[in-house]
Amino acid sequence: MILDPGTVPAVRFAQFMNSVILPRPIAFVTTVSPGGRVNAAPFSWFCGLATHPPLLGVSISPRDGQPKDTLRNVRDTGEFVVNVVTVAMAEAIVRASGDWPADVDELALVGLTAVPADLVRPPCVAESPVSLECQLDREIALGESRLIVGEILRAHARDEVLTDGRVDVTKLQPLARLGGEWYAGLGDLLRLSRPRVERVPPSG
Repeated sequence: MILDPGTVPAVRFAQFMNSVILPRPIAFVTTVSPGGRVNAAPFSWFCGLATHPPLLGVSISPRDGQPKDTLRNVRDTGEFVVNVVTVAMAEAIVRASGDWPADVDELALVGLTAVPADLVRPPCVAESPVSLECQLDREIALGESRLIVGEILRAHARDEVLTDGRVDVTKLQPLARLGGEWYAGLGDLLRLSRPRVERVPPSG
């Protein structure tokens, strides 16, 4: 099969990308409107971008040609929280992904619990073992999509997912997004040590 993005319908090529760029972590993003209405939505085009300062990115595509509630709220307030999604949260997260009206509280709809963040107005999600409070660093246009770059102001990690002070992936049990209606847990794990290579400083 050969696919040419210039001739294949955009929706079909997006489906192809979703089926091969995987597994993808899921950012369950909470925001608030200027009037204080909470919004929560999952995004799987999500990654870490830098460590100093700590930056992460969430790519948000339009819906019916209009910005999603998440993007509007981030633009209006400059704040959001990324909540890590676990396997135990899977059904609630998928339900929250529906095209719900702006006045629907997705957390209440799916039975998840909002708890106050420390430094930003959007809440953390109690059922998520790791939450990252973020301040908007910049918005980057990527075609029709927008990459929201956030600086992590504070991280919360529950003790039960830690081993020796570090987040333990076997305890975290993150949920991964695959193509179509498919999701995955960790499955079989490989533990491999990175080689130690002695670096010789350049002469002269």
